[in-house]
Amino acid sequence: MVESKNNSVSARIRTLVLVLLTAVFIFPILLVVMNSFKSRLYVSTVPFSWPVKEMFVGFENYINGLTTSGFFLAFLRSVWVSVMGVGVIILCTSMAAWYIVRVKDKITKTLYYIFVFSMIVPFQMVMFTLTFVVTGVYFDNIVGIVLVYLGFGAGLAVFMFCGFVKSIPLEVEEAATIDGCNPLQTYFLIVFPMLKPTAITVAILQAMWIWNDYLLPYLILGSDHKTVPVAIQLAMQGAYGSTDYGGFMAMLVVSIIPIIVFYISSQKYIIKGVIAGAVKG
Repeated sequence: MVESKNNSVSARIRTLVLVLLTAVFIFPILLVVMNSFKSRLYVSTVPFSWPVKEMFVGFENYINGLTTSGFFLAFLRSVWVSVMGVGVIILCTSMAAWYIVRVKDKITKTLYYIFVFSMIVPFQMVMFTLTFVVTGVYFDNIVGIVLVYLGFGAGLAVFMFCGFVKSIPLEVEEAATIDGCNPLQTYFLIVFPMLKPTAITVAILQAMWIWNDYLLPYLILGSDHKTVPVAIQLAMQGAYGSTDYGGFMAMLVVSIIPIIVFYISSQKYIIKGVIAGAVKG
């Protein structure tokens, strides 16, 4: 009886802690949404008040924010870079992980540790050299930056894919070979469909990183071909303190909607994929 009561108290404490943590994480998002419907003056003076009466301006901030600073083109550019970047990362790193796991020699083992080591190298350590090299090989465009993201995202992706490939029975691939499949057919028809949970997990993590990344697109693409984070940052740089914070908040709201929708629609795979990629890696 006493143990049951203690378990009940522990469950209530855990629930309370989780509710508090949820409120802490949701409050900044709610604050941004609230201020996106306020006029510029009230965003600065009363940021924590609910938009009522003269504070409320409807969708005016959204219209102003979306029509200034080339936000629409920046949005399309971010969609292109994110979709292509995630697609290239999943395709290339899953094939690399399959090769590393199945071809066990010193070269593949060295490659694996290089990929793992790349996960701990901070971007700030290589950003100046990277910018120089990328400009020299003419990768400073929306196509070249996809390859740059492949290089930076390969470490985590290969690590997770390697862990999952190890759980795939080799007999399945041998049976496909006996049936007449070549290595590419074996990969695309047998192996890759089995990698779906990990692939979706990698896609979620990489999409959130690429979509929200500011520094790399700013260094490589600059302000002439800006993505959403760069467009939002430039929107803050109003002359003589005349920044339209209402429009800025509206742009933030619009920018986080796609990644939230993508995450919610795919979240059931993320735990399964992380466990599969980490436990056996």
